[in-house]
Amino acid sequence: MDLGKPIASGNTAEIYLLHNMVVKLFRGNVLPNEAVHEASKQTFVYSSGLPVPKVFDVTKIGSRQAIMMEYIKGKTLGERLIAKELPLDEVISLTVEEQQRLHNVTIHSSDLEQMKEKLKRQINAADQLEQLKKTKLLQLLEEIADGDKLCHGDFHLFNLIAANNRMAIIDWVDASVGDIHADVYRSYLLYSQYSQEIAEKYLFYYCKASGLSRRDIFKWAPIIVAARLSENVASEDEERLLNIIYENER
Repeated sequence: MDLGKPIASGNTAEIYLLHNMVVKLFRGNVLPNEAVHEASKQTFVYSSGLPVPKVFDVTKIGSRQAIMMEYIKGKTLGERLIAKELPLDEVISLTVEEQQRLHNVTIHSSDLEQMKEKLKRQINAADQLEQLKKTKLLQLLEEIADGDKLCHGDFHLFNLIAANNRMAIIDWVDASVGDIHADVYRSYLLYSQYSQEIAEKYLFYYCKASGLSRRDIFKWAPIIVAARLSENVASEDEERLLNIIYENER
């Protein structure tokens, strides 16, 4: 199958456009069930009524896993910001509005992964941390109350597509059910990697719209940062992450 050139590329997959469908073609180093895992999450979220691309099929192209899904024509909010089509404040306001919409979804079933279980797995896999530090972080995680809300896990400007007067939310591989404070801190952390101004503006807008406090959000800082370490993202500064963890020691 000739897919042509990818229209986007990430750490785990390349994105192609084929016959008005999106093909997410995973790299060879992902887990054997990665496509099924992600597709099931996206299908579950789609069934909740949120604006996400519909999954058509999970298949293999050559030896690589692939997801075939609905194509949402439009630009991401990140692209529109870079192109100066929208001002920063409007983009952040739209982002917060969409994130609050999904945070209002309560999950009553076990169809979605529990956030705490996901974070435990990631912290244990963070080879940059000593076992004693992992133990302390896991104890801190146990002390925090469980949540029952839908959390995206990778919510940022480039995972929101503005199309036909609606917003589509993409990339649901990290979705889980848990505490929205953790999901907000995760977004803050991702923004702060590139711009502290955007990170602070995002947090200000979210707290103002939701009534959440910065203090309660930052309780999650060492846990979310430790989980981020396990992802081994090439563009991320490990020293920065380790500093955040140790700065937030109790």
